[in-house]
Amino acid sequence: MSEINKMHDGELYLPDDPEIMQIQVKCQQQLYEFNQIAPINADQRSVMLKKMFAEYGDGSYIEPPLRANFGGHFVHFGKNVYANSNLTMVDDTHIYVGDNTMFGPNVTLATAGHPINPKIRVKGYQYNMPIHIGKNCWFGASVTVLPGITIGNNVVIGAGSIVTHNLPDNVVAVGDPCKVMREINEHDRNYYFKDRQIDPKIR
Repeated sequence: MSEINKMHDGELYLPDDPEIMQIQVKCQQQLYEFNQIAPINADQRSVMLKKMFAEYGDGSYIEPPLRANFGGHFVHFGKNVYANSNLTMVDDTHIYVGDNTMFGPNVTLATAGHPINPKIRVKGYQYNMPIHIGKNCWFGASVTVLPGITIGNNVVIGAGSIVTHNLPDNVVAVGDPCKVMREINEHDRNYYFKDRQIDPKIR
């Protein structure tokens, strides 16, 4: 099996393989060009991202700068995904993000890992596990999602959390490691911040 195929099978592989490096340099060049687009030319960003990403849904928006090992080459965004500045994606394998999900600033989605065994790690081997994120999620600032994680629909993750385990649908989760604090409830349907009530007209 080639090193590039091992990237997506969870196998140990060498990321400095010439075939992989050739693809990565091309992706990094596109990422560099994306990050240089002036704010006045914001429409060009979406055009560029549709070329860079595996999938980039209509209505999605990423605020530069964007950081990604492969420039989004293995990233699948649904519709109306929003990412604030400094989204970092270690996209050495596939990352899937559902419709209407929002990322605060400095969120990291990391698919790559390295062996704990130092004799193997020093040889440069790594492995990748895909990340799956559901629809209509909200990630607070500086959330980190580790390799192989699946997050359900309608999940809210508190700022600074480190997600080390899968999360089910319809929960609020916080902490390091990130744990489910509670399910989304009736109070959330009526209040948006502490005692601030949601206008019934927009519910």
